[in-house]
Amino acid sequence: MPYSLRHAGVSLWLSSGVAPAEVARRAGHSIAVLFRFYAKVIHGSQQQTNERIEQALSAAETDPEEGVSEQ
Repeated sequence: MPYSLRHAGVSLWLSSGVAPAEVARRAGHSIAVLFRFYAKVIHGSQQQTNERIEQALSAAETDPEEGVSEQ
């Protein structure tokens, strides 16, 4: 049971858009292990990621100053 809950939690974090490096850190995995066991979840979030990128690009086209950070 604990494994199932852990798997569900990690899957939820990934599908919610939490960065894989942060998920791996919190789960105590290396990035390689995370990608090996959760590749299906990560692959499934590509559409969501593409939509976020498109929104960011659209916002940048309409307001070039928005989303630009000073470093």
